[in-house]
Amino acid sequence: MRPAFDLVTMGRVSVDIYPEQVGVPLERVTSFRRFLGGSATNVAVAAARLGRRTAVITRTGADPFGRYIHRALKDFGVDDRWVHAVEHLPTPVVFCEIFPPDDFPLYFYRFPKAPDLEISPDELDLDAIRAARVFWVTGTGLSRSPSREATLAALEARGRSGITVLDLDYRPMFWSSEGVAARHIASALPYVTAAVGNLQECRVAVGEGSPEGAVKALHDAGVDLAVVKQGPAGVLGSRLSTAERVAVPPVPVEVVNGLGAGDAFGGALVHGLLAGDGLAGTLALANAAGSYVAGQLACADAMPDLAELTSYRERSA
Repeated sequence: MRPAFDLVTMGRVSVDIYPEQVGVPLERVTSFRRFLGGSATNVAVAAARLGRRTAVITRTGADPFGRYIHRALKDFGVDDRWVHAVEHLPTPVVFCEIFPPDDFPLYFYRFPKAPDLEISPDELDLDAIRAARVFWVTGTGLSRSPSREATLAALEARGRSGITVLDLDYRPMFWSSEGVAARHIASALPYVTAAVGNLQECRVAVGEGSPEGAVKALHDAGVDLAVVKQGPAGVLGSRLSTAERVAVPPVPVEVVNGLGAGDAFGGALVHGLLAGDGLAGTLALANAAGSYVAGQLACADAMPDLAELTSYRERSA
């Protein structure tokens, strides 16, 4: 038997359609490029690029874009055994506009419903989920049934073993209200050992919009490792079990497209935690990965391997 996966993620997948003209509204764009996308998928790609054995649990449509996703995952070295087609739903497509340095509107085409929200509890390989060194789920996966029940079933089966991460991943268009999102995210927090989110996501999840307040609220909810991303102010990390608390500054970059930076951060966070780099070293690596991808157009296609990331950190020091 093959060893357990270093990382199994569960959640969103899409085909990202990005304009080649930067600073131009969509109605005036004349050409686009196609990329693999979706937060859980991108995190699996990012960790695979850093040498980790990864897999993703998600769903596509039974269409050409679904076939493209399988091919792209294999090309990136991500195991696709738990990526299946939902016959009656199309593969999601996402368009964006690119207005650097900090305006990147997203347009999600996930109608009538995204296939990745059709994952059911009885479809899960719970033994593999338990065995993975890191299991990563997202807030979006809690937004609709049966994905909500599947996510909670996976977390319950996991039983906080190894490293179990909730990416807060709050997207307003996927929820009826912030209050509903907070209620369902709260139901998942007792099952995870780590939570990652930006200030808005933390405010929605635990009602605290300051870095220190968010960290305390996440710890009070049972999370051991709280990671709060603060954009240009860097990242705050706090591990309750070891009383570690570190604030790591960002790596400056001329931003081209900031949409993949958080997923690159997540993949590098997983790599650093598995490598035992310590909290400060892990967050510094994750910040560098996010910076690297923010300087490029693509998300998954831009994820660095370890040599590229090491070289980038040396040049940015």
